[in-house]
Order: sequence, then C-alpha cells, then structure tokens
Amino acid sequence: MGIYAYLLNMFTKKDEKTGKNLPVAFHEKLLMGSTAGAIGSMAGLPTEVSLVRMSAESKMAPEMRRGYKNSIDCITRIAKEEGVLKLWSGGVPTVIRATLLSASVLGCYSETKEQLHKRFPEIFPNKDGELLMFCSTMFASLVANAVSNPFDVVKSRVQNMPTPLAGEAALYTSMTDCFTKTIAKEGVGALYQGFVPAFLKLAPYTTISLILTDKLSQQLLGKSAL
Repeated sequence: MGIYAYLLNMFTKKDEKTGKNLPVAFHEKLLMGSTAGAIGSMAGLPTEVSLVRMSAESKMAPEMRRGYKNSIDCITRIAKEEGVLKLWSGGVPTVIRATLLSASVLGCYSETKEQLHKRFPEIFPNKDGELLMFCSTMFASLVANAVSNPFDVVKSRVQNMPTPLAGEAALYTSMTDCFTKTIAKEGVGALYQGFVPAFLKLAPYTTISLILTDKLSQQLLGKSAL
C-alpha cells in the first residue's frame, strides 16, 4: 500500500487553472498496483517459502523431516544449507498472484471511490467519507477475489500434491499443467472452489487496512493516500 500510494502521488497531476488534482487513468492505477504487488511479494517470498516448508513437514516421513524449530530457523537454515537464492525458489506463482491481487484491490479501490463520488454525489457527497470507502473496499475485494481465487486453488493443489512413488509421474508438473488438468477434469468452476470463505477472509482485511490507511493519511497529510 505504501508503494502504491507513493506511485499514485507521484503521477497525479494538477489542473493549472483550478489547482485540483486531475484523475489518474484506471489502467495506470492497475499498473501501479501491479508494480506494488510484485515488489511486495518479492520482499515477502522468504517467509512464503518458510511457510510452505514447515507446512509440508507434518506430511513427510519422520526420517525425511528437517526439524525446523520455527520460521526464523527455517529461513536461516535454508540460506546456510541451500544458498540464499533458495529462499526465492518457486516464487513465480506467488508473485503473479500478488501482482494481480494488488492491482485489483488497490486499482479498483481508487477507481471505485472516484466513480461513485462522481456518478452518485447525492449518496456519496463526501469523497473521503466512510460510506464511500466501505463500498469501494467491498467492490475491490470482490473483484480481487474473483481474479486471485483460481491461482489460490492451483497453488494449493501443487503445494499439497502427494509425493509420487518410485517410477510414478508427478500428479502435476507445473502450475500450467495443474490449470489445464483441473479445467479438463472438473471444469472452470473448480477454480472457484472456496470462493465464499476466501472472500469473507479478504473483505474484512481489505476494508480495515485501506480505510485505516486513508484515514491516517487524511489526519497526518491532509489528503487521502489511495
């Protein structure tokens, strides 16, 4: 959110006649959200790798377990035993998901606020009002969940697929292979399994974090951050 707010502020121009900020194009907001998501996810990948490794421990045979004490121990040992770059292994699906999620949440939130205030001024007279922010975050959460849910399903299936026995082929060879096989066997609807609980998880987080960010920015800087 900090990176997005910085980019949005940097590329917002003022009208020379009125002194008011000119609207930033929606596709530019999506690009800014994508950039912020990619940078943020790259920074957080070591913890994602740690999470996946430690989650997989319980499913492994006792003699195969690495015995990580905690997430910090996991990250430290991976860096020492396998090399620092191993902390960013398998990061492509995570970065893609974060890029799409951030573009959807942040870009749609900013654009929805602007459009609702513009088209329905009688309902949303205050461009920095809580009702406008709430409606914008809920819509942004819905869009973001629709975009990211297929990646969550595929990512979970790849991470949780059983280890193949000797001589057997892996259930999925890649994210793309998982996408293809899931749609072929179960239909497109399978990619939206768990949509409701995922939305119920994402919406409160999005609502609280974005409104809090905007409100703090208004108090400290005198303007909305997003």
